Amino acid sequence: VINFLEMDTNYEIIFLSNEWIINSVFTLLFMVLFLLLGKYSGKEQRVQIAYVFVYIFIGVYVIYHIMHYLDGTWSLSKRLPLHLCGISSVLVCVIMFLKKRQLAFEFLFYCGILGGINSLLTPLIDNYTGGNFFYIEYYYSHSSIIIFPLYLFYYMDMKLSKYSWLKTFLILNILLVIIMPLDFLLGANYMYLVDPPAVNHPLVSGEWPYYLINFEFFVFLLLYFTYSLFKVSFLKN
Repeated sequence: VINFLEMDTNYEIIFLSNEWIINSVFTLLFMVLFLLLGKYSGKEQRVQIAYVFVYIFIGVYVIYHIMHYLDGTWSLSKRLPLHLCGISSVLVCVIMFLKKRQLAFEFLFYCGILGGINSLLTPLIDNYTGGNFFYIEYYYSHSSIIIFPLYLFYYMDMKLSKYSWLKTFLILNILLVIIMPLDFLLGANYMYLVDPPAVNHPLVSGEWPYYLINFEFFVFLLLYFTYSLFKVSFLKN
């Protein structure tokens, strides 16, 4: 039995390579079609579509963890949902079942969209065993955390409060304080607080902890930019 945990099985898809372009086109098509489905559906249908989307996402999420367990690639240092995209995935799973969802929506909106876009621009499938499921799931899950908050924003009457971007920034820093000790305790690298991502990234420069300072600066700007962008009239519903 091959122990993939002992192998360097990170699979990077190079930015602007043929593989990257083809995958990006199909991913963009999936996102556009889903948003168009919401656009041309009635109010009750939109709610039903949201629940169906979440149920399917939960199913894929559960299968993802089961497959990693069966492949021997599930561990506390790798599979806890403590990356931004992992936290966003959990929020997609639960947000439709929350009575008070505004704060969860705002966090999902910023972190899902920004984290998802970042992951699709610089794809890195860790502990990749060569199976089609993990390859497709990577694009499915990261595109889903982008389009679902957009769907809620445009078609489910969820809006961004005035200081939502700042609240999200503060929550991210609280998570940083909580997750960093866990990283060192588990030998993990959640939220890339111990080592920078293993891909060429324009926002990453320097060694630990200096690249984290750059992250803080750019995340602050990106959060405010995203808020400002979606407050522009042509991007409102």
